[in-house]
Amino acid sequence: MNAEPDKTSLGDFPTPDRLLHSGSEGEFTAEDLVLASGRDVTPKTLAWAERRMAEKGRASMDELLP
Repeated sequence: MNAEPDKTSLGDFPTPDRLLHSGSEGEFTAEDLVLASGRDVTPKTLAWAERRMAEKGRASMDELLP
């Protein structure tokens, strides 16, 4: 544990809306898709994510996130 305070933390304040993201409004990678699915990043899951992205595009991420 670090004794130094986290300078990027907002402490007990709510996160501003401009910093909150959900869905696929931005670019994402196969690794992002694997992590959003709750799986470990392995060659097999990366291949799964790449296939899913090729088939569904942005919907592949939208289906996993609220």
